[in-house]
Amino acid sequence: MTAPGVRAGQEADDLDVEEALALVKQPDPAQGPQPQEPQPSQGPRASQAPGKPGARHLATPWPEARSIAERAGRRAGARRDLVSVTLDSALGLTLAAPLTALTDLPSFDTSAMDGWAVAGPGPWDVREEGVLAGHTEPAPLGDGEAVRIATGARIPTDTTAVLRSEHGRTDDKGRLHPTHGEVGHGQDIRPRGQECRSGDQLLPVGALVTPAVLGLAAAAGYDTLTAVPRPRAELLVLGDELLTEGLPHDGLIRDALGPLLPPWLRALGADVTSVRRLGDDAEALYRAITGSTADLIVTTGGTAAGPVDYVHPTLRRIGAELLVNGVKVRPGHPMLLARTQENQHLVGLPGNPLAAVSGLLTLAEPLLRTLGARPAPEPYALPLTEAVHGHPHDTRLIPVVLRGDRAAPLHYNGPAMLRGVAAADALAVVPPGGARAGQDTEILDLPWAVSGISVCFT
Repeated sequence: MTAPGVRAGQEADDLDVEEALALVKQPDPAQGPQPQEPQPSQGPRASQAPGKPGARHLATPWPEARSIAERAGRRAGARRDLVSVTLDSALGLTLAAPLTALTDLPSFDTSAMDGWAVAGPGPWDVREEGVLAGHTEPAPLGDGEAVRIATGARIPTDTTAVLRSEHGRTDDKGRLHPTHGEVGHGQDIRPRGQECRSGDQLLPVGALVTPAVLGLAAAAGYDTLTAVPRPRAELLVLGDELLTEGLPHDGLIRDALGPLLPPWLRALGADVTSVRRLGDDAEALYRAITGSTADLIVTTGGTAAGPVDYVHPTLRRIGAELLVNGVKVRPGHPMLLARTQENQHLVGLPGNPLAAVSGLLTLAEPLLRTLGARPAPEPYALPLTEAVHGHPHDTRLIPVVLRGDRAAPLHYNGPAMLRGVAAADALAVVPPGGARAGQDTEILDLPWAVSGISVCFT
């Protein structure tokens, strides 16, 4: 299922004769991408799986495949029920109702600093008792009086200003004097409603719940939030040749995708409900898919046309609709996206590890993002530090490290390799024909390489 060459037709990332000849004839990418003959854009056909003759010409262009996955997620997300969750369970979700202030913030005049609350011009007679945060309303101040006050404490009635601790001193008679000029009226007082008034909209529908949003919601009086639930994802790992521990031996290899995919799916906003290893068993695959209650089923391997590649036959058996049947991208060409009759979605990833990562970012990321109503990342491009050879017809996704305002391509970027992406910050989207050094190239950030990691991994 996963190892290149193990099964005939398993991994369509290996070039066929026509493509190899095209690469030989390809100009030096340092001269810039060369014009390509227009390729027909044809939708996926359920009757033709990647790996069969002519399948490359039926594959979906990479940008179009991502758009199809986005639309599929948005359509399915519109049918999902909203949830009311406590604040400690809301991190990383998307608001499904506006966050409206339930109280003024602050709800009373408070001290912005440790110091003294003073009334009128100084010097001031200092009361013995102080005012602490969380206590009941203190007694009013008379003109010429001061009282010790803590940050966040309620301001006594008739207070003129707060004098910071470092800006005042007391004399031998206990009278308070300012040490930094005149004290301005209202100085270091947070007036009631300074941040918002009750009923003000603080955040709109669609805002991502970050740690700061949780703090704002709590301050505004919320115990629960109405949100879009996390999409539930189930992972089905296929292949008789996979080991879960120890060294490879006797034709068996370690399963890299079982450890890799669940945390990556969580980073994309999914709640991973199950990871199941099924081997190469058509009936087990059929039972797992038809018995799943997840919003998204992810399979690994079995998406080409080898003798034990059962994903396409199983999808035909259950009457699923193929939305994407192969993508013009390397690695990861034989990926697929299907919708079942129960309005679930299935993303079929190739078995080779980096090809599976490509499928994850091409199809699963936009699908999960729109299912969870999460905002799309702002697209951006960076110049490459060196030329990258391209595929003659397909987009290439290349691991890169970000160095200032440039992206440096990494080696070990074959479909079966993880060494490059393990050191990467992002993937560069290399167009057909390649990219020259200095050429601006679209960048796909990896979720743990950008700010907001604590949100991504909830």
